[in-house]
Amino acid sequence: MIRFNLICDEQHTFEAWFSSSADFEEQSARQLVSCPHCGSTAVEKALMAPSVSTSRKKEATTRLAMNTAQQAAMDQLRKAVKTIRDNSEDVGTRFPEEARKIHYGESEERGIIGQAGPDEVKALVEEGVGIAPLPDLPEDKN
Repeated sequence: MIRFNLICDEQHTFEAWFSSSADFEEQSARQLVSCPHCGSTAVEKALMAPSVSTSRKKEATTRLAMNTAQQAAMDQLRKAVKTIRDNSEDVGTRFPEEARKIHYGESEERGIIGQAGPDEVKALVEEGVGIAPLPDLPEDKN
């Protein structure tokens, strides 16, 4: 199917679909194509730019959309991590000990960040201490 931009003798523009250019010519010659605005059957093809779709163009568009979505997600992640860090006390390697103290009410409740090894994390989770890892951002590794 081909979409043609059409124009009537009254200068009304509209579009119509045909199976081929020859199909349009045949229907037009038999006055089967008419303007939806005024009903005129004096209709011609209007000048139109071709729409060429290539696989590269599709790939580039898809890549751009993915990159834009990924960038937006990374920006939100950076903002969340910054908010957590700005509103937490960095207790360093004392994290497991401080998390337990807060959990068991031995220390004031507050946001803390720090480091814990895999075994320490497992033990905290098994004790029911609410913890979550902060993601490593690309800029943290430079």
